Amino acid sequence: MGNTWIIDVIADLKTFADQNDLPLLSQQLSETAKIAVAEIAPTVGKVPALPPREDGYVGNGGWTAGGSGQPQ
Repeated sequence: MGNTWIIDVIADLKTFADQNDLPLLSQQLSETAKIAVAEIAPTVGKVPALPPREDGYVGNGGWTAGGSGQPQ
């Protein structure tokens, strides 16, 4: 499990923000999720997909670390 659980927590918080008309918090949590994925991916090799964006994009099903250690 490691640190990947935090991605789910951030997604849950974003869902709460979306459902409670907190657009600034929702936007910040989207950015926070990206940062968490970028920092966690190099340590585990793969982390869950990012939560869906406002434009409906839901990612590729999972982020994997490339040679640079950044999600690709």
